[in-house]
Formats: sequence, C-alpha cells, structure tokens
Amino acid sequence: MNVKPKHIATFLLGVAAGAAALKYATMSEEDKEKLTDNLKNKANKIKDDAETSFDKAKEYFAELSTKGTDALKEYWAEAETYIKDLINKKEKAADIAADAVKDMKNTAKNAGNDIKGAMQS
Repeated sequence: MNVKPKHIATFLLGVAAGAAALKYATMSEEDKEKLTDNLKNKANKIKDDAETSFDKAKEYFAELSTKGTDALKEYWAEAETYIKDLINKKEKAADIAADAVKDMKNTAKNAGNDIKGAMQS
C-alpha cells in the first residue's frame, strides 16, 4: 500500500480530534463552561473584527470611487486634447512621409532623365 502525505495528515488530524474529545470528556463542568465561554468570546471578537474590516472596506471603496470619478472629470478634457493632438501628429507624420516618398520618386525620375539626356548628347 502506498502511503501518501494526505493519508498521514488525515491520521494526525484524527488523532488530534480524538485527544481533544478525550480532554473535553475528562474536564469538569466548570472547566467545560470556561472553555465554551472562552471560545464564544474569541469567535465574537473575530466576528466583530471582520464586520469592522468589512465596513472600512466599504468606506474605502466608496471613497476611491468618488475620488476616481472626480479625477476623471478633472483630467478628462486634458486627456482628450492630448489624444487628439497625438492622433493629429501621427496623421501629419504619415502625410510628411508620403510627400517625402513622392519627392524621392520624382528626384529619381529626374535623375534618370538627366542621365539619359547626358548619354544622348
């Protein structure tokens, strides 16, 4: 039989549960009440901490949403202008490149014609 780590962990967990049950069974009623009260207090404290954290998270995300919306409203006009300028620059650059290509073609054509003319003379 192949023993895997999960089998060992299950066995150890069972042993721990059995030991805890034996310990609880051998406790006096007063100790059982103290243990129960202690566990209830700890559980309530964890619950209260979780509720407080949840409320703080709600407030934080509400504030973040408000600030994000305000920032977007404040800077949107600038961002829109920037993007339009950027697009216009790209279009202008494309036009300049196209004009440069046409000029190069014309220069090459003229140079070819000049060479032909010189050869015929």
